[in-house]
Parts: sequence; C-alpha cells; structure tokens
Amino acid sequence: MAILSALATEVLIPVAGVIGIAFAVVQWVLVSRVKLSPAAAAAGGSKNDYGDYLIEEEEGLNDHNVVVKCAEIQNAISEAGATSFLFTEYQYVGIFMSIFAVVIFLFLGSVEGFSTKSQPCTYSVGKYCKPALFTALFSTASFLLGAITSLVSGFLGMKIATYANARTTLEARKGVGKAFITAFRSGAVMGFLLASSGLVVLYITINVFKLYYGDDWEGLFESITGYGLGGSSMALFGRVGGGIYTKAADVGADLVGKVERNIPEDDPRNPAVIADNVGDNVGDIAGMGSDLFGSYAESSCAALVVASISSFGINHDFTGMCYPLLVSSVGIIVCLITTLFATDFFEIKAVKEIEPALKKQLIISTALMTVGIAIISWLALPAKFTIFNFGTQKEVSNWGLFFCVAIGLWAGLIIGFVTEYYTSNAYSPVQDVADSCRTGAATNVIFGLALGYKSVIIPIFAIAVSIYVSFSIAAMYGIAVAALGMLSTIATGLAIDAYGPISDNAGGIAEMAGMSHRIRERTDALDAAGNTTAAIGKGFAIGSAALVSLALFGAFVSRAGVKVVDVLSPKVFIGLIVGAMLPYWFSAMTMKSVGSAALKMVEEVRRQFNTIPGLMEGTGKPDYATCVKISTDASIKEMIPPGALVMLTPLIVGTFFGVETLSGVLAGALVSGVQIAISASNTGGAWDNAKKYIEAGASEHARTLGPKGSDCHKAAVIGDTIGDPLKDTSGPSLNILIKLMAVESLVFAPFFATHGGLLFKYL
Repeated sequence: MAILSALATEVLIPVAGVIGIAFAVVQWVLVSRVKLSPAAAAAGGSKNDYGDYLIEEEEGLNDHNVVVKCAEIQNAISEAGATSFLFTEYQYVGIFMSIFAVVIFLFLGSVEGFSTKSQPCTYSVGKYCKPALFTALFSTASFLLGAITSLVSGFLGMKIATYANARTTLEARKGVGKAFITAFRSGAVMGFLLASSGLVVLYITINVFKLYYGDDWEGLFESITGYGLGGSSMALFGRVGGGIYTKAADVGADLVGKVERNIPEDDPRNPAVIADNVGDNVGDIAGMGSDLFGSYAESSCAALVVASISSFGINHDFTGMCYPLLVSSVGIIVCLITTLFATDFFEIKAVKEIEPALKKQLIISTALMTVGIAIISWLALPAKFTIFNFGTQKEVSNWGLFFCVAIGLWAGLIIGFVTEYYTSNAYSPVQDVADSCRTGAATNVIFGLALGYKSVIIPIFAIAVSIYVSFSIAAMYGIAVAALGMLSTIATGLAIDAYGPISDNAGGIAEMAGMSHRIRERTDALDAAGNTTAAIGKGFAIGSAALVSLALFGAFVSRAGVKVVDVLSPKVFIGLIVGAMLPYWFSAMTMKSVGSAALKMVEEVRRQFNTIPGLMEGTGKPDYATCVKISTDASIKEMIPPGALVMLTPLIVGTFFGVETLSGVLAGALVSGVQIAISASNTGGAWDNAKKYIEAGASEHARTLGPKGSDCHKAAVIGDTIGDPLKDTSGPSLNILIKLMAVESLVFAPFFATHGGLLFKYL
C-alpha cells in the first residue's frame, strides 16, 4: 500500500491548485500597482530604488503626456484589437464546438445502438460496466468542459498580457530590473492560472463523474478523455487563427515599413503597427496558453486511461490512480518557489543579466522538480504494482515510475537548451546566419534552412531515449508520465513564454509614445531575451507533444483492440505514408493563408502611405482600424480549412478504412510532424535573432554588418519575414495536429472498433 492515504490525496490536489490560483492573484495585484494615470504615476515619486531619477528627468523630458499616450496605445491594443478579435473567433469556435459535441454523442452512443443496458467490460472479464450511451454523454460533457477551460485560459492570458504591456514600458523608465519584474510577474499570472485551473477542473470533473460511475473506473476514465480533446481542439483554432493574424500584420508592417519606407519597427506612422502588436497577444499568448493546456490535459488523460485498466484501477487504489495529478500538484508548488528566485530573491541590475535569469528559472524548476517527483513517487505509489501492456500486465516498481517522469523532465530541459543554442544570437549558429547576409537574402535563406534541419538532431535523440527508457520500464503508462514530467513545470515554462510578447509590446508602446531611445534599448534587451525563451517554450511544446501523442496512440491501440501494428500490412502502410504527408498539407495551408493575408496587408499599408497626406512627415494620422480588420477577417476565414483537415481526418479514416489504417496515419503524422515542427520553429527563430543581432550592433562583428537600413540588414529583414509564418504559425500548430488526431482517435475508438472499416468490409 502507498504511504499517502486516499483522503490526503483528495485534500492535496485541490489545495495545490488553489495555492497556484492565489499566487497568480498576488502577482496580478503587484503588477497593478504600476499606475497608468499621470497623477498616480507622479505621486509615486520620481526617485526609485536605485537612487537614480527617471530617464525623462535626466533629459529634461518629464512629460505627463507620455503616461497618457501609453494608456491610449494599451487601450487600442487591448480593446479595439485583441478582445474584439478573440470574441469574433470564439463565436465561430462556439458553433464548431456545439456541432462536434453532437458528433461525439451520436458516434459513441451508436456503439451499442443507444442501449441503456449495462455492458460487459472491455478489460475486466466477468464484470459489467455502465452503458455506452452514458459514456457518450459524459464524454461529450468533458469535451465541452475541456474546450471552455482552454478558451478561458487563453482569454485570461491575453487580458493579463495587454494589461501589463504599457506598465512594463513605464517601469523601463526606472531601470531594466523593474521592467523585467513587471513583465515576468505578468507572465507568471498566466502560467499559474492555467496550470492550476487545468488541474482543479480535471480533478472536480473526475469526482463528479465518479458519483455516477461508482466502481466502474474503466468507463469513468474513458469518458474523461473528452477533456483532452476539448482542450486541444480549441488550441488548434487559437494557434492557427492567432498565428495567421499576427504574421499577416507583422509581414505587412515589416515589408512596407522597414524595407520600402526605411522607418523603424513599431513606428506610429506605420498603419499596421497596432495590428502587429495585437497579433503578439492573440498568437503567442492566447494560442500558446491553449496549446500547452491541451498538452497538459491530454497527457493526464492518457496516463489516467492506462492506469484505469492497470492494478490501480482494478484494485481501486485512488492515490495510485491520481499519481499524474499529484505530479502536477507538486509542479505548481515547485514553480511557485522557482518564480520567487526571479522576482524576489535576486535583482536584475544590468541588461546582460536578463537571459541568464530566465535560463536559471528552467534549471532551478527542473532540479527542484526532480526532488519533488522522488518524494511523491515514494509517498503515493505502492512498492510494486502492475501496468497494462497490450493485453498483459507488467510489474513495475515505484522507483521505475520516478525514472520515467524524471527522464521526461530532463529531456525537456535538453530540448530547451538545444533550441536556445540554435536560436540565440549569443552563439555561433545564429551569428553565421547573420554573417551570410553579406551576400544577400538568398544565402541568408539557405543558411537559415540548413540550421533548422540540423537543429532537429539532438531533440529527436532526446525524445527517442526517453521513449525507449520509459516504455521499457512501464510500457505506455511510462511514456504518458514522461510527457507529464516534461510538462510538470508548465507554470514556469508559460511565465517565461508569456514574458516575450509582453516585452515585445512594451518596446512597441515605447516607440509609439515617442519615449527616449534609451528606454527603447532597455525594452529591446528584454524582447531579445524573450525571443530566445519563446523558442525554448516552443521546443518544450513540440517535445511534449511527441510523447503525449505516442501515449495517446498506445491508449488508442489498446482501446481499439489492435494487438500489433504491422508496418508491412498494406492497410497500415497506406495509413503510414498518408499520415506522413498530412503535416506538409497542413503547413501548406497555413503558410499560404499567412501569405495571402499579408498580401492584402501590404497593399493596404502602401495605399495609406501613398494617399494619406503628411503620413510620412508625421502630420497625418494612419487608419489603424482597417489593418486590424484585414488581419481579423483573414484569420477567421483562413483558420477553418486547416482545422477541418485535422478534425475530419481521423473520423473519415477510422469510419471508412478501420483502426489498422488509422493507427498507420497516426504513426506517420507523429513521425513527420515532429521533425517539421522543430525545424520550422528554429529556422524562424534563428532568422529573427540574426536580424536583431545586426540591429543591436553589440559586437565588433555585428557592427561590420549594420547599421539598420544597410543591405545586410535588409537581407536579414527578408529572412525574418520568411521565418515569421514558420515559427509562429505552421511550426507551433503542427504539435497540435499530432496530439489532436491521436486524442480524437482515442475518444472515438469504441465506435471505430465496432463499426469502422466500412470500405474493407464490403470490398
């Protein structure tokens, strides 16, 4: 028996969730102390903790108009742009959600012909389980719950980011340390809200469903898988829609503003500048939040499904069953301690300390989490237990399971640091890409693509080793908890991730409000560190998606009754080769969507520069609203075809070709999707930072390539523009493709096993 009692487990999980939410509220209160009204800002005193005055006072520019202007710009980004876009997007997504909920109910209800009689259990021989009709009903309810939690997480994250961007700008007047703390605290609000609410909602759902299911844990945890499907399907639309929005604006603003008109980034004369800043929030914040929530929900669901048919479920060991949730609970507490290192224990006083501080967050959280996992594995698990392994039960020890979670956790850190090496301009790969701009945009593109392909090698080995070790120890359950290990420090990961777009927006606001160039230097330093950490976050998301989808694939194969997936069987092989093609089809759709939306944006920005009198001189006012509308309309229209491709593929393949072909499709999509996602994200990240390396001119080498506006710089801007849809639309959306197809197949597995393969039945 485990040391931790069932009662202690029932208290520990919700308490950890509530602590996380409370911590998020405290961070939000601290951020809100930075006032956005001139009177309040002045009342705060002009002298700050470092004993130096505000930059404006040194330069004789202490103008209250700056604060007013910042507040106006923040309002334009938040209300006119981000909120209105998300509401429009959620209306369309709401319609889809309702239709898909009906599909889930009809498909799963028809497994036993809508019968209300108890059925023989799939795995527990001789026992009777609840009717399939009720499993259909509860799966639909958990799908809707997952979807709503995902939407709310993304929306709150976006609200917090747009609340904090101008406050970060104003704090940059006092020093880079103050600005960093404001941006990081705001990121932490999102990280902890999302991790804690995901845990609490899942835990409450399990307990409510248990009232009906009682001892039928097999049916209970099968119906819980809908939660992961809901979370990921919303993430897909958030990622694709947000990605198209942000990149259409970004590409349009850069091509006309920087390359044609030679004006700085975020110049208020550029009509696309507000849309560009809005895009950072809807793509990188709302989309990323929903994406990582989906990964978290799915890895928990995959682990719970396998555990329910292992000794934990058969013996009704509630503490052992909740091991995945206990790991997440410990993660919240560990991340809370880690966050204090960045905001309270150490103070940043110079620009060069920013990136190391963010990297320390990853190292500290991973080290502390390793200890946390060891303790919870010792307390919550019996010394020996069995795990379901494709029809047999495999004996596993509690230390074996500790190694599975720990290897996932450390593989995540390795992927993060390899990503950083290939995308940070502190290292030679990005500096080589920047150097290649000497001979024009073509060589820049060639070097960038080569870097992306090369950056796949070590992450794939890290994923392969963690798969082999965790599967050898604890079969598919081992892989599911390894994925959970990688995501156990999600609160810190998201805080670092959200920090990037907040800093980016802060820089944009400083430029638009006409603040001192020294403030812009500080926000640029924050933003450059944020760019690298965003790439690390994407590496984490892709690595965890690979493990999650493999765990879901294993659960699907078990549930669908497939004993072995034989690659030489023609049914499986055709699935494999089609599955490997899907990420390319999906990427083609998303890239073309960004291209066509950007085309409209470029034409509109050119039109305004040519027709609005005095725009280049700064006397005319650009029409920001039209550009915001172009981005909104394009992203809503263009997100539907890629979304439909991902959602319909498993349904069509499973129904017409059967579970064997579908297992081939899932394996093919997983294998090719991971490679493309890593290379696309890293290529785009490297091009972006190569451009920033030239702009900053921090080293002798960088100064020989610059300054802004030189031929080298223009070549770098073109590379960055090509990389934008790769790193912010196609790359990040691919990890949702591989997870979503796997979790959808798992949810519909009972239907496919009973009624699937119509074509092969009649051929």
